[in-house]
Amino acid sequence: MFNNLNQEINLVAFLPEGLEEAGAIELKSLGAYSLKSFKCTLTCKADLACFYRLNLQARLPFRFLREISQFLCKGKESLYCEIQNACAWHEWLDPSKSFRVNVSGVNNQLRHSHFTALQVKNAIVDLQREIWGKRSSISIDSPDVCIHLHLHGPHATLSLDSSATSLHKRGYRSAMGLAPLKENIAAGLLKLSKWNDSINLVDPLCGSATFLLEAANIARGIAPGLNKRFLFKSWPDFDIEIWKSEKSSANSLFSPNKKLPKLIGCEEDNHIANDAISNITNAGFLKEIDIRKGHFRDFEFPKSPGLIVCNPPYGKRIGNEKQLESLYIELGHFFKKKASGWDLWLLSGNPRLTNFLGMKCTRRFPISNGGIDCRWLHYEIY
Repeated sequence: MFNNLNQEINLVAFLPEGLEEAGAIELKSLGAYSLKSFKCTLTCKADLACFYRLNLQARLPFRFLREISQFLCKGKESLYCEIQNACAWHEWLDPSKSFRVNVSGVNNQLRHSHFTALQVKNAIVDLQREIWGKRSSISIDSPDVCIHLHLHGPHATLSLDSSATSLHKRGYRSAMGLAPLKENIAAGLLKLSKWNDSINLVDPLCGSATFLLEAANIARGIAPGLNKRFLFKSWPDFDIEIWKSEKSSANSLFSPNKKLPKLIGCEEDNHIANDAISNITNAGFLKEIDIRKGHFRDFEFPKSPGLIVCNPPYGKRIGNEKQLESLYIELGHFFKKKASGWDLWLLSGNPRLTNFLGMKCTRRFPISNGGIDCRWLHYEIY
């Protein structure tokens, strides 16, 4: 049916805003080519083996969409017709498979994503009834096929999502704080900091330990997609032999006996500290990651310097901005007194509060964290 040898696939990768360049480097290193960067997205091309590799090994994207068809869309009637002719639906979606439709963008005639999604759904199920006399069910939470339509003026792109859930979810984090840092953002920030597995890593406000867990996974070579449910396994051109080969290659990256640097977190809230320990246990790093309960002011750094990562509250989702001034003042005193020779990378969502550190930033990267405009700030501590 399909010739998978050297098959070229057009992809869109969705990334946290600010990590597009780092994401492009990662995807290129895994074999993607013809990369183009846009806000929060990258477009690229890949063969089937590379497509599987990206889904298994890439740490930064939220999701990958595979482009199926492009067409002009002037309104609901045009959309209905073009969807039915967009691909060989009898190969891609038979009635035994459930599906859902996601829509982004608008045009002059189609301004409401819910209405547009209904038109896409109707076009598909009506065609199914013509072919088989029955139709697929709709599943929002766990579909077999996830269809994505993007409208940009009169232009429409129909794609399939490789996964029903976001790729940032690694599966180890059952317990989360009030404003958890997403795993792919943590991985991207570590990449921007140039941290590597020979450098000690300390998080004095570790929360649910996301930075430390991502560092441990990177150091041990654990591919983030190994245990995910991928929707492309039900696509008509799924190649089980290529998939087995790529999964074997991803598994071979794991170095279970590799000695890790010191990975230490500090958390004052006992409940949150227990959540962090639970996450670490789930991930299999109870012996490698050290969570110390208590206030950071009592924390003693390892003798050999390394990297400090920190995501203090911004006064937006957590904490009162005025009351947080004293926290930042105390953090600044703490770093200067106890962390001489270390590098600090701090995620700031409030530049006014960051001023209370009393430290001079040497580098900064703009990052969006949960819709908050942030900066990933580097400080050299003397």
